[in-house]
Amino acid sequence: MSILKTEDLRKYYGTGENQVRALDGVSLQVEKGEFVSVVGTSGSGKSTLLHMLGGLDRPTSGKVIIDGQDISELKDDALCIFRRRKIGFVFQNYNLVPSLNVYENIVLPVQLDGRNVDEEFVKEIVDTLGISEKMENLPNNLSGGQQQRVAIARALVSKPAIILADEPTGNLDSRTSQDVLGLLKITSNKFVQTIVMITHDEEISQLADRIVRIEDGKILSRA
Repeated sequence: MSILKTEDLRKYYGTGENQVRALDGVSLQVEKGEFVSVVGTSGSGKSTLLHMLGGLDRPTSGKVIIDGQDISELKDDALCIFRRRKIGFVFQNYNLVPSLNVYENIVLPVQLDGRNVDEEFVKEIVDTLGISEKMENLPNNLSGGQQQRVAIARALVSKPAIILADEPTGNLDSRTSQDVLGLLKITSNKFVQTIVMITHDEEISQLADRIVRIEDGKILSRA
């Protein structure tokens, strides 16, 4: 079953001779539980695609359908709620709240949504990610790899339809990168979690179930 689908997705900036076609007719399907890597050089359109998939920006035309919902039809407030409940984000810079401890950072999306925290699920996540001993620590007392594990836990805690990972190992050394990517793979399998990862690193992309290559705003391959 397709959990994510785009139909003729386009994002243009400017007009006339100065027009930039960041996305130029991207159609893509991702199945439930699939771990997909989107690979492209700088300026290829991969980050723009992630912003469209995450509802962080609106397309010029085309559709983004997540868990059966065309998010381009949603008003801003409804889109914000949908994003909080259905999309988990893992960013290159972790984006943890420095004044909150690890546990508080992880459960923040659920609490913002006014829902009860599934403590058993939180325990299962943090045990899987190897951070169960760090629950009381503040982010600045953690290594980069540990902070990214917290970010992955936060993305998982809402049981979203998809997780979008934007260059998740960009600030990590090669060994830590392999550890974090391995954990993303494990969580994808264990929790049947759909993950779309944006990266420019060919080696890292090989850990995904499928690699989608994008250049000049168009998909070149989707093997």
